Amino acid sequence: MMNGISSYKTVNIDGINIFYREMGSTNKPVLLLLHGFPSASHMFRDLMPLLSERFRLIAPDYPGFGQSDAPLRAEFDYTFDNLADVMNKFIMQLDIPQFYLYVFDYGAPIGFRIAKSSPEKILGIVSQNGNIYEEGLGEKWQDRMAYWANPTLAKREAYKQAFAPKTIINQYLDGTMRERVSPDGYTLDIAYTQSKEYAERQSDLIFDYRNNVAKYGEFQQYIREYQPKILAVWGMNDVSFIPQGAKAFRKDAENVQIHLLDTGHFALETHATEIAQMISNYF
Repeated sequence: MMNGISSYKTVNIDGINIFYREMGSTNKPVLLLLHGFPSASHMFRDLMPLLSERFRLIAPDYPGFGQSDAPLRAEFDYTFDNLADVMNKFIMQLDIPQFYLYVFDYGAPIGFRIAKSSPEKILGIVSQNGNIYEEGLGEKWQDRMAYWANPTLAKREAYKQAFAPKTIINQYLDGTMRERVSPDGYTLDIAYTQSKEYAERQSDLIFDYRNNVAKYGEFQQYIREYQPKILAVWGMNDVSFIPQGAKAFRKDAENVQIHLLDTGHFALETHATEIAQMISNYF
């Protein structure tokens, strides 16, 4: 594969077609890019060309996201354990023995499950607004915790506002220099919300997020025990995962760099060049 040229592929995992994009030479170290909500691998479209001389970049879409299959909920339980299991099998099927890991948003609980289960495979971790500390949870999570403790149907329905076009656009624009944010990312994310059972499977994941918070201690123990190199790059104006989540890595990681950028949740939309340079400098 030539550097700088993207390939778009699918691989079948337990009957589910998983889409992924790939760039960079196969003789370079792998950087596995795990996307967040409500996005997919397209969120890495600006970053990948900037790193294609240094890494083999692989960015999959989870089941129910992006271009991957979205099994019906009767056939697949939309939990973070299951998403991580599919991604682990994806790594094995592509025969990736070791890799660097880039985690963002939902990618953090998925990626740290993978790292905890196979620590020998991890060469280093980039956490971009990828939270695993309670101090990194913004104010809105207090309401979510109340929902998890008392999961009424009315509350579940209310949280479907997270999939409304206005909400998705605000996730991209809040805390940013808005003129630097292309509409491409959020327009595609909004289009994906029209797929069958989208709101219900995403609602399942919102409720299951409680199990991610419950596992934060396990993820932190993994860092203390194995001490992977960590680059925490944070859009410091993110209201979902606040900068304290980046700073908290210092409690457990001996090899950590922390960079707070003047942008929001989707930091790659405005700072892909800066983040690429940080990754190249650190790893």
